[in-house]
Amino acid sequence: MRGVNADSHSAAGPPAMPSLRGRLAVPVSVLGAVVGAFAYVGAVDPNQPGHYPVCPLYRLTGLYCPGCGGLRSAHAFIHGDFLAALRDNAMGVLAYAGFAVVWTVWVMRAVRGRPVRIELRPAQMWSLGVLLLVFTVVRNLPLGGWLHP
Repeated sequence: MRGVNADSHSAAGPPAMPSLRGRLAVPVSVLGAVVGAFAYVGAVDPNQPGHYPVCPLYRLTGLYCPGCGGLRSAHAFIHGDFLAALRDNAMGVLAYAGFAVVWTVWVMRAVRGRPVRIELRPAQMWSLGVLLLVFTVVRNLPLGGWLHP
């Protein structure tokens, strides 16, 4: 082998860890996108007609999906009206809090150079699905009127 050093094929040890800036690039970018989306919804009021499309499920059936009222909830949340945010979409508010927790764990692990592995077990996934299904069914029943957006 011409021009190849015999030592070049030996193991050089573990791969170098990316810099802190490199490890934080993706979580910071995701946060930037979320902040941008919330800023837009905070500036363009979803309570005013014509700014956002109507939920297709609601338009076709009159039923509220788990996301119905989510934009109004985000708008109220941005403006500090947390009770209105909960009234418009309680699951949305839980999702905002869940995102904040997961994002914080992601950043802390990235700072420490540890991989982020969020692995939901089947029971956890089923539980989340059942929670969303129950929320959707209850908000469409007469007794769940307080969950309507």
